Amino acid sequence: MEIRTRRWTRSPRGCVLGVATGLAEWRGLPVNLTRLLVLLVMVSTAFFPALIVYLLIALLLPEQTSEDVIRDNYHNSDRSSNYSSRQKEDDDLKKRYENLKRKVEGMENDLFDREKEWDAHFKAETAV
Repeated sequence: MEIRTRRWTRSPRGCVLGVATGLAEWRGLPVNLTRLLVLLVMVSTAFFPALIVYLLIALLLPEQTSEDVIRDNYHNSDRSSNYSSRQKEDDDLKKRYENLKRKVEGMENDLFDREKEWDAHFKAETAV
């Protein structure tokens, strides 16, 4: 399963601090290829300079949260279907709201009708 993120973060699925995996998830690259490229950069720079940069990046990057992950239904191809499903949910909520509103209005009418009956009953008793 391919995971995409909105920004570069440290991935919890990473092998070493999640920097390379986070970069791969952010840019939609293969994770193993990204790890290999990071390793090649480390080897070609005598290991320590690239290791220091890697550690600095790991310190500066925030940890990945659930808000950073792009869900499948947010991809461009799914936006229209996502919009229509949201529209359907909105319509369903409106219908439920209208049904509840009618029920409450009916209950209020019943309550006020009973109050009128009691008022009429007490007025009739006090008049006698």
